[in-house]
Amino acid sequence: MSVRGPVGTATEIAAAVAAGRVSARSVTEAALARIEALNSAVNAFTDVTADRALAKADAVDSRRATGQPLGPLAGVPFAAKNLFDIEGLPTRAGSKINRERAPARRDGALVRKLEEAGAVLLGGLNMGEYAFDFTGENTHDGPSRNPHDLAHMAGGSSGGSGAAVAAGFVPIALGSDTNGSIRVPSAFCGLFGLKPTFGRLSRAGSFPFVASFDHLGPLARSVDDLALSYDAMQGPDPEDPWSAGRPPEPVAALVGSGISGVRIAIAGGYYASGGEPAAYRAVALAAEALGTSRTVEIPEAARARAAAFVITASEGAALHLDRLRARPADFDPSTRDRLLAGTMIPAAWVQKAQRFRRWYRERVLALFDEVDVILAPTTPYRSPRIGQPSFVIGGVEMPVRPNIGIYTQPISFIGLPVVAAPIRPDDGLPLSVQVIAPPWREDLALRVARELETAGVAAAPVARL
Repeated sequence: MSVRGPVGTATEIAAAVAAGRVSARSVTEAALARIEALNSAVNAFTDVTADRALAKADAVDSRRATGQPLGPLAGVPFAAKNLFDIEGLPTRAGSKINRERAPARRDGALVRKLEEAGAVLLGGLNMGEYAFDFTGENTHDGPSRNPHDLAHMAGGSSGGSGAAVAAGFVPIALGSDTNGSIRVPSAFCGLFGLKPTFGRLSRAGSFPFVASFDHLGPLARSVDDLALSYDAMQGPDPEDPWSAGRPPEPVAALVGSGISGVRIAIAGGYYASGGEPAAYRAVALAAEALGTSRTVEIPEAARARAAAFVITASEGAALHLDRLRARPADFDPSTRDRLLAGTMIPAAWVQKAQRFRRWYRERVLALFDEVDVILAPTTPYRSPRIGQPSFVIGGVEMPVRPNIGIYTQPISFIGLPVVAAPIRPDDGLPLSVQVIAPPWREDLALRVARELETAGVAAAPVARL
């Protein structure tokens, strides 16, 4: 089979379907053909729901033919990390154990909302086991591969989500972010990714990892696509108490309104050390394009990362304790050992980490009295090679797996909204900048990311496969 070209952006597809320039079926068929031809190399999809997708596309075309209103994402293909419930499929969460569960009886909340907006689900995506991963390397399903260089990591734990969008299989993919699992694949695969404010989007119908940290959100190749999909997923959900009381605050109409009056600063201190020089060049390029040289220091970020590790391991271990007792051999050994270590963390340490978390949140929020947005590196280095155990920076050897999230963990620890924006400061693999905003101000992060996109500093091209 010849390889079909990559699908366009969600904004382009929805406009073309609404105008009758293309049918939703033809878009879906082209996306399915590209997946069939290339997924064996990229390993983004674990399940392809072709029959369901074609039926949904036909329903979109029928609505248009009969003059019925179409949703804002009419005919747009998307896919979801396989920790989202997809009707008829077991919710794997990247594990061997979970695939023996009964198939989900209905879709997760965000999958439903995207389909209600006219989007077409193409299937479930590969991920790190139980989301306890930054690499995208899955023992059971194989690693998700970076479409920009198939020998390199796609990042984790939403590795299949990053790989699927970067490969041009879909314009939008759903991921989850506990300690950085949307932002890391976005960085490694050269994409825009949105980790909303904690509690903004419903988590109903998704397999949890750390309930007090888990976020769900989209990855895309443009800021407009992020905003369009994010708006479609907003709204209170009584099935998720954390999101039950927050009304929608649409942003799609705001992202192009510019950044006049927006106070932007660069994170210094902790966020200016520990990584390869190109990571900081990426931030400098973004700051220059935005016209800022102001620096602020996020207080005690190193302690925040340590506290995030303690809470993550403890909560994750408690969730999986029965599985660890009954089926230890069916875990990825690396995941199992980290979870087992989590079972031995003293309760006093967890309580201390939670107290520090409250203190740290207050101090970070105080920074937003002085600035509106903070720029920081997303990852300390570009995507490592698959299986690479360590990385040498400044003559110091650093283990890869635990250090990928050094810049993301202190932010998700307190639930702030972040857009990861792809930066390519030279001819190497992509790098990325975090655009960090105060709670509930996703619009600010998206506006700044759009400014970088308009300036040509941030771009997310389809990989040449």
